[in-house]
Amino acid sequence: MRFDHFNFNVLDLERSLRFYKDAFGFTPVREKEAADGSFRLVYLGDGETGFQLELTWLRDRTEPYDLGELEYHLAVRTGDYEAVHRRHQEMGIVCFENPSMGIYFVQDPDGYWIEVVPER
Repeated sequence: MRFDHFNFNVLDLERSLRFYKDAFGFTPVREKEAADGSFRLVYLGDGETGFQLELTWLRDRTEPYDLGELEYHLAVRTGDYEAVHRRHQEMGIVCFENPSMGIYFVQDPDGYWIEVVPER
């Protein structure tokens, strides 16, 4: 067994695709669309690992998703922590920082948190 992918449901797929490309460099590696257009799945890859982030868009969904207490998150690791942190600050997406742990979190357009961790 190995991890394959993780899913985020999104309201505006194009906005989310731009966000993940601009913030992390993640790009689509495969897609699936319902024959009737009721949903679209886009799997994003990082170009280095086999792990994928699945973005699910549902045509009839108009209300933001209830993310509960958001006691979960996706984490990414970077070898250029300072440059990535600076880019995320410029984008205005940093939502929480923990300097004593050397990490921070960004928030995507749908409210999901992504932890950014430096390579150690």
